[in-house]
Amino acid sequence: MKSYRKELWFQTPTRRAFLNITPQVEACLKESGIREGLCLVNAMHITASVFINDDEPGLHQDFERWLEELAPHEPLSRYLHNRTGEDNGDAHLKRTVMGREVVVAVTDGRLDFGPWEQIFYGEFDGRRRKRVLVKIIGD
Repeated sequence: MKSYRKELWFQTPTRRAFLNITPQVEACLKESGIREGLCLVNAMHITASVFINDDEPGLHQDFERWLEELAPHEPLSRYLHNRTGEDNGDAHLKRTVMGREVVVAVTDGRLDFGPWEQIFYGEFDGRRRKRVLVKIIGD
């Protein structure tokens, strides 16, 4: 069995963003040479997420609106976490809802997706560099 590891780095210019990282993950899979196995993709920061869904702009706007209703950024005083001097209490909650990681089967050298599935990096406290781990195991 082979193992492959790579870190992808992102820095969004805005506090919140959704980036389709499927092409970067597919490039990692090709580089790994693994044809059958599993691919783990996880956000290595507590205010970012990795998730699978459709790459449709209306859906992304729905995510943004829904997450802001669940955990609004302001008022900052609503989050005890912000008493530490941070202003990202909402980002921690949004990450929890959207998830830390995804695992995708690798079949015949390809990510084994269902219809419309793509991998996304969700940023909830951006404007600084953060990393995503891609770990692929198999043969």
